[in-house]
Amino acid sequence: MSTDDPCPCGSGKAYDDCCGPLLATERLAATAEELMRSRYTAYFYGHREHLWRTWHPRTRPAEVTLDSSMTWTGLRILDVRDGGAGDDTGVVEFVASYDGGELRERSRFTKRGGRWFYLDEEPS
Repeated sequence: MSTDDPCPCGSGKAYDDCCGPLLATERLAATAEELMRSRYTAYFYGHREHLWRTWHPRTRPAEVTLDSSMTWTGLRILDVRDGGAGDDTGVVEFVASYDGGELRERSRFTKRGGRWFYLDEEPS
């Protein structure tokens, strides 16, 4: 991966200007959507540590496991409810495509100590 390559999250920005600094712990996500995009990028690159670190301690598993046979191919953000810099909670609905299918989810996020965390999937 070149630092000028487009970020896998689909933002249209270069990786180093988008999710790269979040995965490298150089800065925190400013919004729930930004955290969601960085988590997709972490799945794309197999970066388990970022996924674990950004998962709310109350709901995260003891260990994050990834399916090495899964190849992620794209992310579409469908809806964002709250989750801005001044909010404490937010919901991001997305579709993450992979070879052979797609995952659709409404993810809930919460801010704790000034940091955004993935909480869980919003119940339907």
